Amino acid sequence: MQRFEIMEINDSCPYCGSAISLLIDLSVEQQSYIEDCEVCCRPISVHFQMNDDVPEISLLQENEML
Repeated sequence: MQRFEIMEINDSCPYCGSAISLLIDLSVEQQSYIEDCEVCCRPISVHFQMNDDVPEISLLQENEML
């Protein structure tokens, strides 16, 4: 049976600067997806990866690239 670890990450929207909270599934070491800001409803490009057991997250506007 696979065990899931969820981590809450607090950051800010790259559009409006509002504080947002994301739940990240740590069983997936690298992931990218789009999530809308709860305040301004604009699409945030979320990029997450684990580096040596240290979580790294980037929140970008939809048209920005890493």
